[in-house]
Amino acid sequence: MSQTIYINGQYFSRQDAKISVYDHGLLYGDGVFEGMRIYNRRVFALSDHMNRLYESARAIALKIPMSIESLTEAVVETVAKNDLEEGYVRLVITRGGNQLGLDPFRCEEPQVIIIADTISLYPEKFYSEGLDLVTASTIRNHPAALSPRIKSLNYLNNIMAKIEALRAGCIEAVMLNHKGEVAECTGDNIFIVRRGRLLTPPIDAGILEGITRNTVLKLASGLGIEVAEETLTRHDLFVAEECFLTGSAAEVIPAVRLDGREIGDGKPGPVTKRLIEAFREHVRQN
Repeated sequence: MSQTIYINGQYFSRQDAKISVYDHGLLYGDGVFEGMRIYNRRVFALSDHMNRLYESARAIALKIPMSIESLTEAVVETVAKNDLEEGYVRLVITRGGNQLGLDPFRCEEPQVIIIADTISLYPEKFYSEGLDLVTASTIRNHPAALSPRIKSLNYLNNIMAKIEALRAGCIEAVMLNHKGEVAECTGDNIFIVRRGRLLTPPIDAGILEGITRNTVLKLASGLGIEVAEETLTRHDLFVAEECFLTGSAAEVIPAVRLDGREIGDGKPGPVTKRLIEAFREHVRQN
């Protein structure tokens, strides 16, 4: 079945799906997006993703030209039209535009784009053996410049850190904030287990408040695991018993080395394994 892409209320083939080269999203990274997983033909945590999308848009003074209910229906319809049992949705809202210049008030109607497609997942061996991480020299953007809670189209900060990871032979890098504290990875939130407690950086560490992150916090509490949002440093990662990452694409994935040093015994730990299984069961049921 050929891929069908939604743009402003119409459906196009992949080859015919186009927006203007003058769009502010292309020229300046001016827009917001959400990445969502499809399980059993349903979009996981769809209402949470939609709420975050509209909050991100409000934060950058971008008015989405559809109600949240109408856009939610469009996402569901796009998934159905692409006949995807498992996959990924990229929902993008750009500022629009018809001429050069920074002024957002001269832009035309915002562009609404929904792409539903298959996704290239991490190889299974990473879930059974764990990831190697490096600490990026590229730090997270200062929260006083642009709130990290805005999921904007400007991802260059993360991309530069991703380049560092790939050049080091890894697929993820730990990013620190302007205070030298652990924030998150290039595309995932980070957790550690230390002295039996599950810890993750707080929102004010300069992180995106991940949908999968919040799901894992709830699942862990339900399993009787003590959880806390605490300031973390590289020291905390080096002395942790376990470490794992969370994200819509990654789900829950163990990390076993940082900067060439083993975390714990260098293998996915029991808490991580429990949460991987709990998350997979949760998405099957929801």
